[in-house]
Amino acid sequence: MRTPAQNAQLALLLEVAGTPKPGNVDRRRDLEDLRFEHFLAGTIGTQRGLEMAENGAAVGPAFERAVAGMADQRGGNTQFGALLLLVPLVRAAAEDLSPPVVESVVEGTTVADAAAFYSAFERVDVFVSEPPAEMEPLDVRRGADAIPALEERGLTLLDVLAAGVPGDDVAREWVRGFERSFTAAERLASADGTALDRSAAVFLSLLADRPDTLVAKQHGRDVAREVSRRAADLSERDAVRTDREAVESFADELVERGINPGTTADVTAAGLFVALEREVLEV
Repeated sequence: MRTPAQNAQLALLLEVAGTPKPGNVDRRRDLEDLRFEHFLAGTIGTQRGLEMAENGAAVGPAFERAVAGMADQRGGNTQFGALLLLVPLVRAAAEDLSPPVVESVVEGTTVADAAAFYSAFERVDVFVSEPPAEMEPLDVRRGADAIPALEERGLTLLDVLAAGVPGDDVAREWVRGFERSFTAAERLASADGTALDRSAAVFLSLLADRPDTLVAKQHGRDVAREVSRRAADLSERDAVRTDREAVESFADELVERGINPGTTADVTAAGLFVALEREVLEV
């Protein structure tokens, strides 16, 4: 029987291996500087941090350790956002993997957890939007240099992430009880095919539900809405099963345009973990 930490690693592997997954790295597609093998190596590196969360460590240090291990490969940032979802989920799974318990975990985060989160930004390059001028002292890109300002204001990790809503859907999960993550798990349970087929299908359905916030940050809201509308059209036609060629074409096009719905991939990984832990997805 797999442990929660092992299921989290398996979720990361299933997420990246699912194909076609429009715009993202999968087992058939690489990006220019980010390849499938980097995600495999990054997943292996997360082990110690995920085990810390499983064994009851605070969320911030467990996250920072998982990111440090993930970063030990040549591709850079592979799963930063996914780990920000998985670490509290793994921590909750030690007690009960349910929305109320996950909410309790994130509400219990501290200023020290927030400081560890900031330190994690020194491990890998993460794309973030330019903050308003008044928030510059708390810019996460400053890494540990921002910790004094963080401590002066007494901000917990939940406080920091709440400030990122609505522009970041990973942060939104933290303040909305991991709503989409649990929805993704339900969809995985009811989908057809292998675990990898289900992963790709649920990714497309999540992309159809909401414009991806990473796409919006990098390319603008109009492009994010366009991508979401096209995913909805394919999803409505059940194209993953009946017109796979159309989804493959869409996936190739987004890669060529440099459009990467990475936030949707993060939520898919979280959903895979929940489904594996609840044993509604078999591998």
